[in-house]
Amino acid sequence: MLIELSGDASLMHGERLPMDIARTLAAAGATLESVDLLAVVAGPGSFTGLRVGIAAMQGLAFARGLQIVPVSALDAIAAHARRVEAADRPIAAWVDAHRGEVFAARYGGTPALEEGPATVASPEQTLRVQRAGGSVAPIFFAGDGAVRYRDVIAAALGEGAEIQSRPAPLAGEAGRIAAAHPERAVAPDAVVPIYVRRSDAELVRDRQRVR
Repeated sequence: MLIELSGDASLMHGERLPMDIARTLAAAGATLESVDLLAVVAGPGSFTGLRVGIAAMQGLAFARGLQIVPVSALDAIAAHARRVEAADRPIAAWVDAHRGEVFAARYGGTPALEEGPATVASPEQTLRVQRAGGSVAPIFFAGDGAVRYRDVIAAALGEGAEIQSRPAPLAGEAGRIAAAHPERAVAPDAVVPIYVRRSDAELVRDRQRVR
C-alpha cells in the first residue's frame, strides 16, 4: 500500500512537516513505531527546503534508531516517468533551479539509469548537452523544470521531445526506491544534501576573497 499526501504549499517547510508526517501515518493506519526505514529526497533543489527535510528525517531516525535512504530528486523524477509515462524512451529529468537555470540529468534503459552526472545550467545549455547523446526516440522531459521551460524545449526539439504535462509528486517515488534498495540506507548523520550548484554563501565568500 502506498499513501502519498501533498502538504500546504502556503506554509513553510518547518511549519508543515510535522503535521504532514502525522497525517500520512494516520492515512496509512500506521504509527511511527511501526516504521522501520526512512527515505528523504536529498536534492538537488531549494537549499533551505533540502536542509529542513533532511533535518526532519534525521530527527526521526535518531529518535527511533533508524537508517535513511537518500534519494536524488532527479532519480525519483526519472523513475516515475519510466514507470508511468515514458516506457523505454530516453528521459531528461529537470528540476527548476531558479535564476534561469535547471538541475538536470539524462536517463536511459529500464529501469531508468543515469547516463552522466547531474548538471546545472540554462535550459538552452542543458539542451545542447542532452541532445549530444543522440536518440532515435523522442526524449521525454519530466519535472517542474521541464514544465516551466516547455516552450524552450519545444522550440529547440519540436517533435524530438515529449514534455510532462505537470510535475509528479516525489515522496511516493522516493519511498518506492528506498523499499527496492534498502542496501542504500545510511546512518542519519551520513545523509548530505545533493546541491549540484554551490550555495550563495560560498559564492559570496569567493567574491570577498577576490576583493
